[in-house]
Amino acid sequence: MTAHPPPTAPFRDPRLPLAKRVDDLLGRLTLDEKISFLHQFVPAVERLGVCAFRTGQEALHGVAWMGPATVFPQAVGLGATWNPELVRRVGDAVSKEVRAMRAKDDRVGLNVWSPTVNLLRHPLWGRNEEGYSEDPKLTSAIATAYTHGLRGDHPVFWRTAPVLKHWLAHNNETDRATTSSSVRPRVLHEYDLRAFRDTVEAGAVAGVMPAYNLVNGRPNHVSPYLREHLRTWTEEDLLVCSDAGAPSNLVDAEHYFDTHEEATAASLVAGVDSFTDHGTDSSPMTGRLRGALEHGLLTEADIDTAVRRQLSVRFRLGEFDPGDDPHDAAAAFDTPAHRDLAREAAEQAIVLLKNDGVLPLAPDTRIAVVGPLADECKLDWYSGALLHRSTPLEGLYERFGAERVEFAEGVDRVRLKTSAGTFLHVPPAEGAADEVRGAAGALDPALLAGRTDLPALTTDADGTELALADWGEGVLTLRAPDGRYLSVADDGRLRASADQPGGWIVQETFRLEPHGDGHLLKHLGTNRHVCVSADGVKVADEDPEVFELVVAERGEEAVARAAAAADVVVVVAGNDPHINGRETEDRTTLRLPAGQQRLLRAARAVNPATVLALVSAYPYAVDPARLPAVLWTAHGGQAAGTALARVLAGDVSPAGRLPQTWYADDADLPDLLDYDVIGSRQTYLYFGGTPLFPFGHGLSYTSFAYGGLTARVEGGTVRVSFSVTNTGDITADEVAQLYARAVDPCVPRPRRELLDHRRVTLAPGATACLDFDLPLSVFSFWDVAQDRRRVEPGAYELLAGASCEDVRLRTTITLEGEPTLPRAVLTDGLPAARYDEQSGTEIVDRTKAAGDAVTPAGAGTGELVYRACDFGPGAAEVTVEVTGEGTVEFSLDGGPVLAVLSPAAPTRGRYDYVTLGAPVSAAGVHDVRIRLCGPLRLAHVGFSGRGSAERRHTEGARHRKAPVPGPFTDPLRT
Repeated sequence: MTAHPPPTAPFRDPRLPLAKRVDDLLGRLTLDEKISFLHQFVPAVERLGVCAFRTGQEALHGVAWMGPATVFPQAVGLGATWNPELVRRVGDAVSKEVRAMRAKDDRVGLNVWSPTVNLLRHPLWGRNEEGYSEDPKLTSAIATAYTHGLRGDHPVFWRTAPVLKHWLAHNNETDRATTSSSVRPRVLHEYDLRAFRDTVEAGAVAGVMPAYNLVNGRPNHVSPYLREHLRTWTEEDLLVCSDAGAPSNLVDAEHYFDTHEEATAASLVAGVDSFTDHGTDSSPMTGRLRGALEHGLLTEADIDTAVRRQLSVRFRLGEFDPGDDPHDAAAAFDTPAHRDLAREAAEQAIVLLKNDGVLPLAPDTRIAVVGPLADECKLDWYSGALLHRSTPLEGLYERFGAERVEFAEGVDRVRLKTSAGTFLHVPPAEGAADEVRGAAGALDPALLAGRTDLPALTTDADGTELALADWGEGVLTLRAPDGRYLSVADDGRLRASADQPGGWIVQETFRLEPHGDGHLLKHLGTNRHVCVSADGVKVADEDPEVFELVVAERGEEAVARAAAAADVVVVVAGNDPHINGRETEDRTTLRLPAGQQRLLRAARAVNPATVLALVSAYPYAVDPARLPAVLWTAHGGQAAGTALARVLAGDVSPAGRLPQTWYADDADLPDLLDYDVIGSRQTYLYFGGTPLFPFGHGLSYTSFAYGGLTARVEGGTVRVSFSVTNTGDITADEVAQLYARAVDPCVPRPRRELLDHRRVTLAPGATACLDFDLPLSVFSFWDVAQDRRRVEPGAYELLAGASCEDVRLRTTITLEGEPTLPRAVLTDGLPAARYDEQSGTEIVDRTKAAGDAVTPAGAGTGELVYRACDFGPGAAEVTVEVTGEGTVEFSLDGGPVLAVLSPAAPTRGRYDYVTLGAPVSAAGVHDVRIRLCGPLRLAHVGFSGRGSAERRHTEGARHRKAPVPGPFTDPLRT
């Protein structure tokens, strides 16, 4: 390091250990200053020379929200590359652009809120585009690579400080601030925690962000898991940043606490260190913190703990060592290397789902490129503004020549006729480019969206022909000939004022509602109808206009004309990332929008050589039977079109692989709010049906042979080797995947589970020998009886291949493991949530601070099964800890009900537990079955042996030997 004069304060001395420097600065701050540090926007402390700071800079696939930046493929597209080294380079480029942009704009923050490691459990989740995979192993591999790139490789100073989102089990947007994810212990430890844990343990994570939802009845912002799990995985001080507005949600939406002071104190004590609430106005949150201190809900030591974590991150970012931090000098922005990397990432993200030989296209192929995304380069909510852009049409023009490419967007061309006989008219906008769609230099949405100085719509005798695009579920957009979308600003008037649909509340979407002989035009952003009056064209609550839809041309007609004149048709279909599936909005179906299905049928009817290129943030259920080729890519950023054209032409052999299962039908999906991936057989791990395309699937323009699979156990490691050979005639990448399954497990285990993978580049005839060293822990599961991970002894099959279903090689190993032991219920009883199987129940909070209980879903009836419970020489009494009202029925092995326990009267509050007892007679090992009826919570089931002095009879309890005829109904038995 560069030598410095003696520092004026120890915290400025780089020779001191980090902890001493942090403590020195912390000790110099006043209580008011420390409180001010707990809001997202931290003020400067001028007397100490400490600058202002803020947490939070979005950087999911490029620097977002701060203007132009390099735009890489969406996160799910980066996941589809299955290439951690590539993703590390993307993270490295993004962090360098963060530094470069900060040098010009101090609003750009170095605490980046990326990546999202929520698992893509359910493909209808609106934020599917933000995650990497449904598999925890693949997710953590990609996330670890990205965070290492964001952090940088300097041994002391971090280039940026990545924060993982969103802790925990967050996979629905519907009522996301009030719904609770019921996560049983096995799912928690084997699935939801794994991606976070592996990434944190890799050492490049600065913190996490709790999610809006609740888990097991308790908001994530007061989750005991932050203390019990997250902070045990690393010795670094992790910074926990709240999600925006979530601290207020604890009272306002969730009603979990009565006062904001109580809620804020509980969050801070649980582990939240920075509160993102009320925008830049810190006074509400700092006022709540002071109130909590005054009421004894917090201590100054609690404040110190949170501030210390934040300061630790700021020191690591080099804030207090400006002469020594190398990262500003190495900052880079929009370099040729970054542009090449954006193209490379877009190419590697493309997945070839089906190919009957039509691809790659010959150089002299006449191509019709059609569809609503054929000349689009769509951005999502977490994108930066484009510096460069390439649509599929532009990419094909560049690769094949404009003379060989015919374009048809496939939208309906319509005019809207009013009841007075006039038509809607879009006046020209002064200064807005009158351009062909897809030309370089598209209108900047930041310059147009929401503007009220642009002329509002009028009516005249001729009107304006509008492009009507159907995005599914009746949602449509209307676009003027110059490319501007119809939108509604704060004054309620319609204007053509947006380059693309966008914004937190999209103002560019409409719905046509049949009404008499015409249609009402409903604006979805305001939930109001369009009316036409002497005052102009605007949205209002009354007097809606009844429009006649006058169609000049159907999209299918234009598509059919272009398809008939081509050798091959490329239908580019998919989604707009701001419509029908995004943050705040889940999808409702896997189906492709009806309008796009019509375009696909129209193209295929006149030209069987029709290729479907899906550009989307999530899977679709499409029928590939009559299509010779199908490709998928996430929205690929600034180089999407170039990348797609190069793959279609064969310049690049596709090697992307699906990061999640593509299901064939909506009926294959569980309820969106069912988080029990084991019980409801979700993801490739447990799904027993036939997927449309399986996890890990992806084809190539060459072929690969697998061979030589060997496996041996050496101490605590399983060493696996096999080879992959390129048996085709072109150089290409293969993604070799290694899975395992327990042959005869004692509990339901995954059908197969990804252990590791390698993406390798092979020339024709070349062979790669792949070696994997696997710790025995990868074969473990969470044993609910022992409340820890355990490797079960027995046979495990290892499977090597090109997807979870395309298995090329198999071998079996035998692991010693630890034996399965029955539950010693006389010693520990049965914590209610540690069941083996359940039906009709959900896990809820035992108390606000910690613990789990179980309740029937919807206050109905639910059942729990606890396998292999050892009663030893015998039990004389069963006890239950419950709150609420209802009954608990106890039986063994599917036999008759042996005891019914019920509070004599409803308990006072949600957490006012009573203990009820009833006599039973049980000895040896049995399966315990518990039926819960009514709105009660069961926290624990206990047993006392025959040698106990006296049975307890809790006051008010009703217990009896139940004369219930017949066996205990068992909907769980298969």
